Amino acid sequence: MPDVQALVNDFVNLLKKRIEGSQATAKQTAVLLRSVISQQRVPHTNQATVLINAVRAVGEQIIDVNPIELAVGNIVRRVLHIIREEDLSLVTDAVAGLGMFAGSDDEDDVERDDYPALSAASVAAAARSTSRPPSLQTLLEDVTDSAVVPPTPSSGGDSEGISRTLEKGSSGRKFKHDVIEAVNELIQDITSCHEQIAEQAVEHIHQNEVILTLGSSKTVLEFLCAAKEKKRSFKVVVAEGAPRYQGQVLAKELAARGIQTTVIADSATFAMISQVNMVIVGAHAVMANGGVIAPIGLHMVALAAQRHAVPFVVLAGSHKLCPLYPHNPQVLLTELRSPSELLDFGEFSDLMDSATGSGSLHVVNPAFDYVPPNLVSLFITDT
Repeated sequence: MPDVQALVNDFVNLLKKRIEGSQATAKQTAVLLRSVISQQRVPHTNQATVLINAVRAVGEQIIDVNPIELAVGNIVRRVLHIIREEDLSLVTDAVAGLGMFAGSDDEDDVERDDYPALSAASVAAAARSTSRPPSLQTLLEDVTDSAVVPPTPSSGGDSEGISRTLEKGSSGRKFKHDVIEAVNELIQDITSCHEQIAEQAVEHIHQNEVILTLGSSKTVLEFLCAAKEKKRSFKVVVAEGAPRYQGQVLAKELAARGIQTTVIADSATFAMISQVNMVIVGAHAVMANGGVIAPIGLHMVALAAQRHAVPFVVLAGSHKLCPLYPHNPQVLLTELRSPSELLDFGEFSDLMDSATGSGSLHVVNPAFDYVPPNLVSLFITDT
């Protein structure tokens, strides 16, 4: 198999060139981390600690390449959560085994040697899982508070004792195999997120409604087409999404699938919004406070929707949900695209001096907008 560092280097090169779409970025990140886990040698003890350290080292490396690709960090955190969750299940089995011993008077019923006594601190660490507040992950998985997953006990002070106990108490369990299977499920969830979101379209889009969107989003495309397939009759107004004009691409695909579509300039949004029943858009990332990092121009659309009391609905797969806040230094909202998307260098070259920056004409082409949470009416995710 290819060397892990070679795989990481290939992925870093892809990130530098920009992978198109958060879903593709998230999926390739999960595939890379699965390779890291599968090729990582794990000892008989502290297996979770070794895997966590390996994933964290690679995660820090790929996150730093392009911080605006928040899906990368999201998937790294999800994989770390998976490792901790599998490790906790082993702790739970060991503690359950101890409880079984306590209720049995016949020493021949169970091999006591397979379950050496856990320390009081170890048992307390497992018991504390019931008192921790729910995390974003457990809320998404619809897990009750009593099943909240704590940080892996393998990283605590009694990790060696616990790991030795788990190694004997779960001789039939293959820890790394279970982790890889869970990562495979995550990859499948990422792959099918568009379909999971689209299944809900018929609940939100009604007969003869007018929907407005901006730019191009595969999630929005599948959502609208799913409503069309359910015999919903509606119209779509697409703002063109300058300067890349991705809205024209979306409009062409919608029209090809038999949906009545109207293309407008971005600046015409306020003029058209009063004729619209709902705004449906995609997102680059959803922040911890409910704010949305979205393609440029969507903040203007959200303000127009609020002004005319039009619902502003955001479609986002769970791989786009980020635990960071917009003011966090790791979140960079100032990514700039090439000025050539706005102006022809040949025509304006005498006014722009790109080498010294001393020209009288400067071009700024930001890639993303930030939409504050008070402008968002509803999030629809794959969960």
